[in-house]
Amino acid sequence: MLRHARDFIARHEPETLHLAVSLKAGVGGLVGIGIAGGIASATGMPFLLAPFGATAVLLFAQPQSPLAQPANVVGGYFVAVLISLVLMTFFPAGWVTAAVGVGIAIAVMAELRLTHPPAGAIPIVAITGAMAPQVLIETVMLGALLLVAVAVLHHRIPPRHTYPKPASQPRTVPGEKGAIRAASRRRV
Repeated sequence: MLRHARDFIARHEPETLHLAVSLKAGVGGLVGIGIAGGIASATGMPFLLAPFGATAVLLFAQPQSPLAQPANVVGGYFVAVLISLVLMTFFPAGWVTAAVGVGIAIAVMAELRLTHPPAGAIPIVAITGAMAPQVLIETVMLGALLLVAVAVLHHRIPPRHTYPKPASQPRTVPGEKGAIRAASRRRV
């Protein structure tokens, strides 16, 4: 049993090569959330949503993660907002509706390959916080775009990271679902 305990405490994240990389990640989070907070203060819009803090961790500390790429950040939040709006329209606010929203958001993000874990919290924030639909759309989508824009600029400052990751050609194994899609695209 103790042998299996190591699996729970093992750190799988690669070691940072330089302290500057870790410090730069922290500064990126400070700047990104600081700008969102400044805009929130100036406009009265609730741009300091808790999921944005988690997004900042991915964008600034793990920029190579597929979960931190712009399509995943913006697309994941879009999916979560859309699902939240539908549920808020047809079902009463409460923990059951929020839980259903999280489950549906996860499934749809995974199917669309737009998974962004912080976006999974949007149904909770939107449904239990009773955000007005327009405020939800504007706050979440503008906040996601703002954080991605800050990350793009931030990763151009040394020590540099390639962000976003360059698009690559899809690789498929014959007989897989993706091979059928790739083959049908070639015929066009």
